[in-house]
Amino acid sequence: MALTSRAAALFLLTAAPFALVASPAPVLAASAAPERSFTGDDLFKLEGATDPQISPDGSKVAYVRSSADVMADKEVRTIWLVDLASGRHTPLVAGGSPRWSPDGKRIAYVGRGSGEGAGPELHVRWLDSGADAKLTTLVEAPGGLSWSPDGKAIAFTMRVADEGLKLGKAPDKPEGAKWADGLEIIDRVTYRYDDAGYIAPGFDHLFLISAEGGASRQLTFGKFDDGAPLSWTPDGRSVVFSANRRADWEREANDSEVWSLDVGSGALTQLTKRYGPDGNPQVSPDGRMIAYLGFDDKYRSYENNQLYVMNRDGSGARSLTAKLDRSIDGVMWSGNALVVSYDDKGEKKVARIGLDGSTKLLASGLSAGTGYDRPYTGGDYSVARNGTVAYTASGPDRPADLWVTSGGAPRKLTGLNATWLADKAMAPVRKLPVTAPDGRAIDAWLAVPPGLQPGKRAPLILEIHGGPNAAYGPAFSTDVQLYAAHGYAVLYTNPRGSTSYGAEFANLIDRAYPGTDYDDLIAAVDAAIASGVADPDNLFVTGGSGGGVLTAWIVGKTDRFKAAATQKPVINWLSEALTMDGTTFTSRYWFDKKPWEDPMAYWSRSPLSLVGNVKTPTLVVVGSEDYRTPVSEAEQYYAALQIRGVPTALVKVPGASHHGLAGRPSQSAAKAAAILAWFDKYRTDKPAGDAAAK
Repeated sequence: MALTSRAAALFLLTAAPFALVASPAPVLAASAAPERSFTGDDLFKLEGATDPQISPDGSKVAYVRSSADVMADKEVRTIWLVDLASGRHTPLVAGGSPRWSPDGKRIAYVGRGSGEGAGPELHVRWLDSGADAKLTTLVEAPGGLSWSPDGKAIAFTMRVADEGLKLGKAPDKPEGAKWADGLEIIDRVTYRYDDAGYIAPGFDHLFLISAEGGASRQLTFGKFDDGAPLSWTPDGRSVVFSANRRADWEREANDSEVWSLDVGSGALTQLTKRYGPDGNPQVSPDGRMIAYLGFDDKYRSYENNQLYVMNRDGSGARSLTAKLDRSIDGVMWSGNALVVSYDDKGEKKVARIGLDGSTKLLASGLSAGTGYDRPYTGGDYSVARNGTVAYTASGPDRPADLWVTSGGAPRKLTGLNATWLADKAMAPVRKLPVTAPDGRAIDAWLAVPPGLQPGKRAPLILEIHGGPNAAYGPAFSTDVQLYAAHGYAVLYTNPRGSTSYGAEFANLIDRAYPGTDYDDLIAAVDAAIASGVADPDNLFVTGGSGGGVLTAWIVGKTDRFKAAATQKPVINWLSEALTMDGTTFTSRYWFDKKPWEDPMAYWSRSPLSLVGNVKTPTLVVVGSEDYRTPVSEAEQYYAALQIRGVPTALVKVPGASHHGLAGRPSQSAAKAAAILAWFDKYRTDKPAGDAAAK
């Protein structure tokens, strides 16, 4: 359904027609002064720090500042430079992915070419003169930029077009005739990706270009996807990368290996060989060892990514983090040790890992500087040769800023939103102790409406994270702040199945999702009521993706919530398994058999199986180009609710993918406002004169 002015939407309710006009600024809570409340318009003011790249000598940091273009309604990225000694901040250029040359005098980055409609190109900027050169004229976007050790060349990845399968031939078209488009012929197992859409025939390969420009040279070939990051050996003769080059790679998509490419001859050498993903290889400064991430794939729904090291020839592989019981998601060498990042109890951390497996914490509280509609863990970092770490971090009241640490107290380098947010009443967020029925401790956070008086209760929104193997934390979230500014308390949790608590906790829902995670969520709601904040007569629930699954599951289990909003859910595992973008995933990692072999196993865990119990008014929200939990999932649930006569409406966000449901500021604000308007219809404590609640 098309959206109208400023991404507002008109929806139809089963019982009676009504308009849900999602304005960019939600109606403010009576307890907060209107000019101080966080509103939908504020989404266009937010800026965040991402991709911090510290110079090799540790004296400067190049980072990407993410902001919103109010006229184009999209995120824009600009590279900035911070001098650590003087504190001087310098804007460099529009673009992203800054990467330092080995001598620290140049930065390679991805920016737009010249001319209308020009695509991403590889650029180099000289810091002493400010000169900037576009090195490439590419058909596809470059990625994975990596300087050679002598600074004379840059390796990168790029997609190479392929003819694809041909079947027959259309008749010859007369000159000047206007015929229909030709046939689209699909023969790949995975033929579309969320965010990318339907895949044109082609494969990702490695390329090399002189740092002074000229034509690029393709280094790898074949009907395989070769992936970044790319890591050079110190002698400049080889590049190490990861790829799945099995003959049956399309059906065994989770079995990548680490490969070494001889740049001169093009010869490839496979360095790892075990069933499971091996990736993110990093060659040690002395060239003797390679660190990489991976795990043995046992077809469980979750495995920790472990940090491994091996000899340069692939021998002697061993894990350094098996006892840490946390999933490593970043790795860089620092001398003869490694600096890694991982989530721990809802918080991203950076630590130094010795070759003996010893661990030393370097930084904590990392968070993301973009994509902050919900409070997921996140954040970026890099490390200089002298051990100084640059990273992004914040709290629940603002997006990420840039920080550095060199062993002492961390130092904050930016205050990107400090000036205007100083005049805003942001919702305070506090940790809420929760004990599950089986005695397990469950992490939860409670955001309270700004200005809520002691002893007063507020309507409560339970906001459930996706994944389900993912984690929330005390991070900034526009949805949480908008809900709280509207007068709702917001509860978010990490129920069993969440990451950052170890493999055993994450796998409590293996082959059992949704299941006892429901009990954890209800226990958290009870704790919010017991705290004196949540109004037990005004409970609401929402969540996206895996959280959308649990939202629909909850209203099929209980009538306790006044209203619900299930966002981009899976409703029917039978259909999802055969229509999602990662075609082979669901039936392999979340079920024991294929859908046609054991349909009842899929059905018994599908929220659609419980729709006969649902009485709760339920809004259904989905992006019109969602290929992870396809639109057909949301539409099935909407149709079932309509057939049953349960109050419902379907919100489709035009052009939005699964991960991009809140990617454009106007749509993010409108989506949150639509959910608030839906909840306002059913809350029993409507403030007098509340227009949105009428």
